[in-house]
Amino acid sequence: MAYAGPNKSAKLCSMCGRYRLTAKERYIREHFELEEDPSWAPRYNIAPTQPVAVVRQDADAHKRTLRLLRWGLNPPRASSGQSGPPVINARSESIAEKAFFREALQARRCLVPADAFYEFKKVGKAKVPYCFEVNGGKLFAFAGIWERSRNSKGEPIEACCILTTAPNEITSQIHDRMPAILDSSGYGIWLDSSLTDSLQLTELLLPYPPATMRAYPVSSRLNNSRNDDPDCARELPAPEINDTLSLF
Repeated sequence: MAYAGPNKSAKLCSMCGRYRLTAKERYIREHFELEEDPSWAPRYNIAPTQPVAVVRQDADAHKRTLRLLRWGLNPPRASSGQSGPPVINARSESIAEKAFFREALQARRCLVPADAFYEFKKVGKAKVPYCFEVNGGKLFAFAGIWERSRNSKGEPIEACCILTTAPNEITSQIHDRMPAILDSSGYGIWLDSSLTDSLQLTELLLPYPPATMRAYPVSSRLNNSRNDDPDCARELPAPEINDTLSLF
């Protein structure tokens, strides 16, 4: 698959703004209980506004499917009539209270498959990218929501947004937020559109347990979304930052 770079105006003020999905198609099928292998080529540097893989559940057919959606919801229009950048993240703590997200939380939830995500640590004038893995790089899923809307040409599109939560002990040393990673036991609950209780849903969106996570620095090539190859995720020696990163 070939992808153009992301829209530079994509909203990157919160996490997560880059991630990786390199698992083989049969592993994606098995992990997410799909009926067939999805069509997916390894991606090492997935960025906002690009097509991303999401898992949804068909309530009528009672089966899960993988589809490509744009990463970034169309933003609400301001009173001036102008719209802002695509919304790539939503805070899980307040999502049920925000009119913009409320309906999607209740009726249009999805899983966003990944096997790592990235965040940047400012070191002097440089931004050092770190890769965060779960269980040594195994598959997991971000909690997501999706919407149907239209692009600037009036064409129908489907787009998604990744939810974020408070950081755990690993991610807090790099960023004050982390993506909401769901335990696999919560996939069925999150995808069940018959469940609309906001409290029950948001209880799934807790910081992921740090014991099975690790982080390591990777190449600054990750900064450019046009770079999308194994070198983007290759582990580098830890830079001399401070002792608080020693647990990485």
